This record gives sequence, structure tokens and C-alpha cells, in this order.
Amino acid sequence: MPGCRLHLLVGTVSLAFAACGGKVADSTVLRESFDSGDTYSRNLEVAPAQACEAARRALLSQGYAVTRADAGSVEGSKNFQPKDEVHEQLLLRVSCVGRADGRAQVFASAVQERYALKKSPTSASVGVGAVGSVSVPFGSNDDSLVRVASRTVQDALFYRNFFGRLQQYVEEVAAPQIPDGVAR
Repeated sequence: MPGCRLHLLVGTVSLAFAACGGKVADSTVLRESFDSGDTYSRNLEVAPAQACEAARRALLSQGYAVTRADAGSVEGSKNFQPKDEVHEQLLLRVSCVGRADGRAQVFASAVQERYALKKSPTSASVGVGAVGSVSVPFGSNDDSLVRVASRTVQDALFYRNFFGRLQQYVEEVAAPQIPDGVAR
């Protein structure tokens, strides 16, 4: 009978979650699969520093502002404004790790953040001798962007396109460099 009690307990907990308006299976953590797909990584035939230089060039070629770049990682961001009071930012992080054979394994992860314009009325306080201070609105608003959403981009086509562009620059970075003034 201990097995029946366990099933009863699991069923009760599941019903409690459902009664609160959610389902156990709706959890983001439960949907994370850690499958063996290669959506977020690729193996390249160059050294890690060359792979990160190619990633930097790929981001620059698509209008990203590179905020950090070194031999092991690159970060870049790009801003969008799909509506008047909505701002979106796409942040792409790339890590270049050496494999045992000296070649690079490149990992990429993009985060999309959404911001909304929030208005808050501004008022001033005026001190009045016998009454104290009085707060008087004077008709202006302070506008600020507030983050309202953040998500990791999981679109396989987005990463496939990024790695395709990266590969174009890998070939350029890996080509033997010919000094200026030397006949080609």
C-alpha cells in the first residue's frame, strides 16, 4: 500500500497546482530538454582566438554593437523599436573554447529583452508657513524604460544563420595573411 499512498500524494499535489491556475508541466524548467542537438554550438577548424575574431566580425557585419571581445568570448547587442513605446534589445554572447585537437568549439546564446515606456507624473512640494508643505503637480512626466520581458532565443534558424555568417568570416580569418606591398 505504500505505492498507493505515493500515487495519491502525487495526484493531490498535481491537483493543487492545477487549482492554483497552473499545471505542473507548464514549468519552464520541466520543458528544458538538454537534448543532443547542436543549436547553440559548432566545431570549427580554427583556433579559439580565430573563431572569436570571426564571431566579432560576423556581429559587426549585421549591425551589432560589440560590447566585449577577447580571445575567448564576444558579446554584442542590437536595438530595435517595433512600436512607439516599446524597445527591444538582442544580446548575443559567444564563447570560444579549445578542444583537445586545438580546434575551437563555439557556443552562442542570444537573449531578447523587451522594455516599455513608463510615465510617472512629476510634482513639486511647496512649503507654506502655517499649513506645512503642499505637493503640487506641475504637468510634466518623467519617462523611463522598464524591462518587462526577457527570454533566451531558442529559434534554431536564428543560430543556423549566425553560424553560417560566422563560417564566412572563419574562412577569411584563417586565410594566410599577405603583408601589404607583397605581390599577390
